[in-house]
Amino acid sequence: MKIAYFSALALAAAALLSACGGADQSGRVNAQRQGGAVPAESQATSEQVAAVQRVMAGAEASLPASAAYQHLCAAPRVADATHYYPDRQGTMGDEKTFLRLWSDETYLWYNEIPGADPAGYATAADYFAVLKTPALTASGKPKDRYHFTYDSAKYDELSRGVELGYGLSFMRNAAPNIPREWRIASVAPGSPAEKAGLKRGDRLDQVDYQDFVWAGDSATVDLLNAGLFPSKAGDTHEMIFSRGLQKLMVFMQAAKVDVAPVQNTRVLETSTGKVGYMTFNSHNVVSELQLIEGFKALAQAGVDDLVLDLRYNGGGLLAVASEVAYMIAGSAQTTGKTFELTLNNGKGKPETPLIFLPLSMGLNAPKPAPYLKPLPSLNLKRVTILTGPGTCSASESIINSLRGIDVEVNLIGGQTCGKPYAFYPTPNCGTTYFTIQLQGVNHKGFGDYGDGFAPTCQVADDFTRAQGDPEEALLAEALHYRRTGKCSAASVRARAGGMAPQPVPVRHPVSEIAIRGF
Repeated sequence: MKIAYFSALALAAAALLSACGGADQSGRVNAQRQGGAVPAESQATSEQVAAVQRVMAGAEASLPASAAYQHLCAAPRVADATHYYPDRQGTMGDEKTFLRLWSDETYLWYNEIPGADPAGYATAADYFAVLKTPALTASGKPKDRYHFTYDSAKYDELSRGVELGYGLSFMRNAAPNIPREWRIASVAPGSPAEKAGLKRGDRLDQVDYQDFVWAGDSATVDLLNAGLFPSKAGDTHEMIFSRGLQKLMVFMQAAKVDVAPVQNTRVLETSTGKVGYMTFNSHNVVSELQLIEGFKALAQAGVDDLVLDLRYNGGGLLAVASEVAYMIAGSAQTTGKTFELTLNNGKGKPETPLIFLPLSMGLNAPKPAPYLKPLPSLNLKRVTILTGPGTCSASESIINSLRGIDVEVNLIGGQTCGKPYAFYPTPNCGTTYFTIQLQGVNHKGFGDYGDGFAPTCQVADDFTRAQGDPEEALLAEALHYRRTGKCSAASVRARAGGMAPQPVPVRHPVSEIAIRGF
């Protein structure tokens, strides 16, 4: 099988080229194209601009009662030449009052919050932890599993695609906790991990001379966490990995790593036509331009099908998810339809429906996309998405929204995580708070996927090959399903026999959210 790769330079150049038109319909039971990319020189219509501006205006809100207490801090941060903070002198009581008022105003299940006495909690974060429903689902799980905080400075960097660490991500065994089995899922190009020679699939055995697999005492666990999640750039830590029978000892210095959210954009030449492939790992502001360049390149290459790899994409900005869905489906299938309607708690004005955005937002990134320019589109009636337990929130919104307009969406891999909720991340006094405020439904009004979306063909993650390799298990299954319309025999056996629990991502909950707003 011949594979055409797009380099970063080629993708940048592709963004400057006009569209070359669509490919012929394949004649098979697969995705149909209706005209290829929107030409780069075309202009947004006045109707498109007005529709997008209505969505953006809907993100604005009048000041609620909690605003009087926001930024009143027990220990205000001090501005300097590079940082401005809105903090004002206040008390810990002010911080807690803000959280209680804000939760009552915006929390989806505000009438289920227990009446906890704020004086009984030492910090605002401790108090926030109990400002959620204690109810359980029918299966015995907490009704609210997505209530957390994050350091504001670190969250801002994460939103821009900057991560403090080594430039690698892990997948871990879901159970039991010990023995631990963590494998590298991905390695960022140019990162300390890549420079150390680490690869996808390597298994972690030791951290700072401590046994990683079996150690269970709290003192050793603290040492393991200090090595895995360094607190500052420049710290050096030792690790040992296994690769088959080989042992690899590495010393890595922590750094702030720019992690590209869009990777491996390429065209697969198959016997049934050209298939586009793209790895998409995070709906952050940096991803907007990379996605636009990637979809332009695929459209200009004349692909008539797409495999979008979302297996490790925990979510992010719903605006970016809407752009992705539009670039898959195109104008004819999305005009006048809702990407997602987010339902609030009934207080205040209803949320403005989020349309399938046909124009770029120009989100505030180091390399922003153009503002309000027509997006390219593949105009597909069918798409294949690679999924797993790490496919969450905004990624699930792509799936749900496309099914809501009758685009055929086939899922290959594992069950998605099931998060039909959205947040407005709210900073206060150096901490950003996340509480469930919205539930999303598609154009048909469906949003009940709290248990996740089941795969069309069930396949275990394949750590022996790189993502985008046609022989990698999930991509190979996707190509098999495209060619035959059926799951492979191995996938059928896995579903019938009950596949072992799939590994889950090692990441903070902040990486598994859908964010409403711009």
